[in-house]
Amino acid sequence: MNKIHPSAIVSPNAILGDNNIIGPNAIIEENVEIGNNCKIGPFAVIYPGARIKNNVTIHQSASVANVPQDLSFGNEESILTIDDNTTIREFATLHRGTKATGHTYIGKSCFIMAYSHVAHDDHIGDHCILANAVQLAGHVHLEDWVTIGGGTVVHQFCNIGQQVMIGGGHKVTQDVPPFILAADWPLRFVSLNIIGLRRRGFSDENIQALKQVYAILYSKSLNLTQAKEQIEKEFGTNEYAKTALQFLAQSKRGIIGS
Repeated sequence: MNKIHPSAIVSPNAILGDNNIIGPNAIIEENVEIGNNCKIGPFAVIYPGARIKNNVTIHQSASVANVPQDLSFGNEESILTIDDNTTIREFATLHRGTKATGHTYIGKSCFIMAYSHVAHDDHIGDHCILANAVQLAGHVHLEDWVTIGGGTVVHQFCNIGQQVMIGGGHKVTQDVPPFILAADWPLRFVSLNIIGLRRRGFSDENIQALKQVYAILYSKSLNLTQAKEQIEKEFGTNEYAKTALQFLAQSKRGIIGS
């Protein structure tokens, strides 16, 4: 049974699972699907196209699946998905997709803090953290286990690799390769994200291999093509080196410097 506050407005065309709590003055519009065991806080607005899975918590005054801030948007049908066990804090703004992809996606067990913005057609992997007031432009792709510090802005179409940590108050205008710590102005490679990798069970052997991979990648004596060739030659059998090389092969905006 769902617990819906008398002041909440819930469309009869919304689909709600079981055991959900809908707070005072929350608004849930039509063409919304909410799973089980979710909490929707006071004054939160869930717009058409929202697909909220299970055990999701949305705090007060969050805006979920509103129309994109894209001048080419023609009110076409699109969706925004929030996957299981994710928390959306107060005043976050999350927009649904456009005709380009039709879908904005926020993965499992993510933590989207207050005042953050997730724009149209973004894809956020599992276990990601956006600290307060992180601003993602459209078509941004975050792989799993990415952490972005407060106040950082990310340019449209940027890709951020898995296990990356980016400091607060920065501007991301190029792709950020996986497994690293990025900071400074302009944003640059600082080191491997060693603490994060150890917390998530990376072996000392793989951490040492990745240190050498990034020493090659950011060597002043090699261009990017030469660096990739040397990484392939020396570490081509390492699964995480392969992940890094695959990311580099798919990069369209270029990668941050050192």
